[in-house]
Amino acid sequence: MLYRKEVEGGIIIKKVMITVLRKEFYPEYADEYLTEGKMVGACPLLEVGDTFIFEGNAKMPDGFCPWAWMDIYPSVSAISAGASYKPWNKKEGQSIVCCTDGVRPVVFNIQTLDDMNQ
Repeated sequence: MLYRKEVEGGIIIKKVMITVLRKEFYPEYADEYLTEGKMVGACPLLEVGDTFIFEGNAKMPDGFCPWAWMDIYPSVSAISAGASYKPWNKKEGQSIVCCTDGVRPVVFNIQTLDDMNQ
């Protein structure tokens, strides 16, 4: 199966799987800072285990949260273009990132499909 494509200038862009690992919610911050308080709850857009595929061209995967996309896109595009976060991460082509919502952040695993079995 082809998990990468060559784009202009000979750059190889790898497909990246984005997986929701965890959803957090801090009700004490919600009550103190948000108009609706803790009634807002955890992120309503994504669920633990949701997966999305990034195929390049800065295109956000269908169904993904636009705010989270703005936060994690730099890491997704870097991994897609071959960046390495070793020795901090155990696997090549993989990183753990999160959105910047301070009350209800979502944690993601981003990993190239090429490197998933390493």
